[in-house]
Amino acid sequence: MLVVAPALLTGCWKAEVPPPPAAEARYTVGEPYRLGNLWFYPREDFGLVETGLASVAGDARAGRRTADGEVYDPAALSAAHRTLQLPAIVTVTNLENGRSLAVRVNDRGPVDPGRAVELSRRAAELLGIAPGRPAQVRLAVDGNLSRALSSGLPAPEGSRPTIAAAPTAAVEREALAPIAGARQADRVREGRGPLVEAAAGTERGSAPVVLDGRVEQGPASPGVLYVQGSSFTNRAAAGRQAARMGGARVEPFGTARQQEWRVRLGPFSTPAEADQALEAALRGGVTEARIVVD
Repeated sequence: MLVVAPALLTGCWKAEVPPPPAAEARYTVGEPYRLGNLWFYPREDFGLVETGLASVAGDARAGRRTADGEVYDPAALSAAHRTLQLPAIVTVTNLENGRSLAVRVNDRGPVDPGRAVELSRRAAELLGIAPGRPAQVRLAVDGNLSRALSSGLPAPEGSRPTIAAAPTAAVEREALAPIAGARQADRVREGRGPLVEAAAGTERGSAPVVLDGRVEQGPASPGVLYVQGSSFTNRAAAGRQAARMGGARVEPFGTARQQEWRVRLGPFSTPAEADQALEAALRGGVTEARIVVD
């Protein structure tokens, strides 16, 4: 009888492990989802301009998948946003030192409700933002280049995550106020600001936009921090939310024909103070409250 030693068998046989599937960037908006105790509602917005606080991604490891199917790279010029379509090209301006940089938003976050955007390590370095120290920023979506991404990437059926529907019965909805400090003239125009090159052609499945990492230097324009709720067309509704936010102010804005009211707490001189006020507003049920810079 022929006996074959197990060592010989193991030496001659090696199971083949299939390689992991290749990363495929895709265009996605996504369904409502939950982070912590808050629900977020992604939507297309090619004209978004907002202010807030930026943080630096704590996960420095490369290789994980982002929400739109790309491979995360801390050395890339990327960022995470809670509601924007993915991917999108956004110019981030550090209001504290005047530096501006175009980044590719390709992931969901930040988890911290007091932060408007989470930057990759490299993007934060170029903007002069240190880990652990939030910085005042303005975000402006480049509509033309973001639309180029939406037309140049696949959006396969079934690519959206399956998430339980967000509860809406108890939500009182009003249009959000324009972000304080944001002006139409501040929106990014193609060909101005940080250089962004579009590759020739927008074939389906390709990513036509390439960022070159150029930093534009402008004047520093730091502001003060507020915690802002919703905007209302009805003064009484604004007053009810102000009471839930612990005595926040109701401020009129807009024209005489289109008068609206926004609800605010502040100003606050430090992010820690604003974070504390935001936490209290969220505990009071004002889930749309956020930190803005004015």
